Amino acid sequence: MKIIIDAFGGDNAPLEVIKGSIDAKKDFGVDIVLCGDEKKIKETAQKNTLNIEGFEIINADGIIDVCEEPTEILKSRKDCSMAVAFKALAEGKGDAFVSAGSTGALVVGATFIVKRLKGIKRPALATVLPTATTPVMLLDSGANADCRPEMLQQFAVMGSTYMKNIMKVENPKVGLANIGAEPSKGRELELETYKILKDNNNINFVGNIEARQIPLGDCDVVVTDGFSGNLLLKLYEGMGKFFSGELKNILTSSAKSKVAAMLIMNNIKEFKKKVDYSEHGGAPLLGTSKPVIKAHGSSDAKAFYNAIRQAKQTVETDMIQQFHAALNSDKK
Repeated sequence: MKIIIDAFGGDNAPLEVIKGSIDAKKDFGVDIVLCGDEKKIKETAQKNTLNIEGFEIINADGIIDVCEEPTEILKSRKDCSMAVAFKALAEGKGDAFVSAGSTGALVVGATFIVKRLKGIKRPALATVLPTATTPVMLLDSGANADCRPEMLQQFAVMGSTYMKNIMKVENPKVGLANIGAEPSKGRELELETYKILKDNNNINFVGNIEARQIPLGDCDVVVTDGFSGNLLLKLYEGMGKFFSGELKNILTSSAKSKVAAMLIMNNIKEFKKKVDYSEHGGAPLLGTSKPVIKAHGSSDAKAFYNAIRQAKQTVETDMIQQFHAALNSDKK
């Protein structure tokens, strides 16, 4: 199995990308294809005494910056590391793709270079978030600001299929993000989506879910439009940092609290692991014809390692075919 990596995507590229890829190759037995400036990749590896023997490198010119218009990946930036990686994936030179680069460019590149799965209206970014019980998948978390009800239905089917096959959740509970639990709440988008999700026998729809219920683990999949989803995601991330910071302040505020912290250090470590995004690797872009994983922009070697693990699992479980079967079943 070959995993294609955008070696220059993210804040810590290419060093952390290379380090994570080396560990993943060793532990998962996958072949790695690095896309980017070949000279810089080799120089970085040599400078940090990293052995990339056996890695395939596809040379690419430059990167696409997060501030650039995403569509430039098809125009002035068509030779950047992400674009070259997508072309390699589309041409069958690898089985899955991982990048921590521009989210907008990734969505555009995956949609127009790799292409959508047949019948999919729009691909959706699916982010796995921690809860008080088991992780929840939020989609769309930023790929599509405006959505139609039929798009949210496809998100629900794909999210449910992913959680069942990758996260091993039996009969995942699907909730529709809304401002109230009643079927009469929400905009026209939520009102119409509720109706079609309620009648979909291929998912376990549990109705509307309010934002405060998500961290409590009241469902396994939350569907919404990309605008609302991204707001939820960023608030989730911000509150996580806030609570972690406050907890650290409390546990280091005095000698007594420091002693208490030592006594519960194992619990603290477990909590940090639970809320650490790098444990899940990245957000899969569901609905593309081949597996695409969007790693966090600030991903370190551990996050890239887990994103590659995630890509491997997606290929091994034949997730694209699983989506195809689930969506076709929905039409019957």
